[in-house]
Amino acid sequence: MIRENQSSNARQRVKRHRDALREAGFRPVQIGVPDTRLEGFAQECRKQSALLKNDQAETDTLDWIEQLSDDEGWE
Repeated sequence: MIRENQSSNARQRVKRHRDALREAGFRPVQIGVPDTRLEGFAQECRKQSALLKNDQAETDTLDWIEQLSDDEGWE
């Protein structure tokens, strides 16, 4: 019974929060992202980065982003 009550309270809090977001003009969106805490995550990042190290398309994309970036005043 207690667990059911806690679940109900949590649902009500989430609903109030989402309603407040909508009232403020926001649309709540839930997305999934990789869990950076998982074992092997950093190793996989290093592996994928190494695969792109000398990739011409990656270099072209980074150059394009650099050209479009407004970084004036950043140091």
